[in-house]
Amino acid sequence: MTHTPEGSGERHVRHASIALDRELCTSCIICVVECPAWCIELTSHAEPVPDLPPGARPRTHQVLDTFTIDYGTCLYCGICIEECPFDALAWDERLVPPPPDRAALVADLT
Repeated sequence: MTHTPEGSGERHVRHASIALDRELCTSCIICVVECPAWCIELTSHAEPVPDLPPGARPRTHQVLDTFTIDYGTCLYCGICIEECPFDALAWDERLVPPPPDRAALVADLT
């Protein structure tokens, strides 16, 4: 849901939750390191880079396995979104549903 502040013609996205674009995430962990609440956990594994030119040394790249946010400790500050150099994180208008217990506030975004 977007809302328009009084007296302005601008529409702003509600900061209700955080969305992950899995295809853009490189598992660089910048979001994990920069988060002041340490509420983001990320796991990944290395895979060989395919189709290297002949004679190139073997290389690997990280592939995302899991990406979780603990909304119980998240400050909704947006630092993870701002610091992601690949635009893999964005504000989402969908609200985090009320949990039946504290453990349900940990959301797996993958």
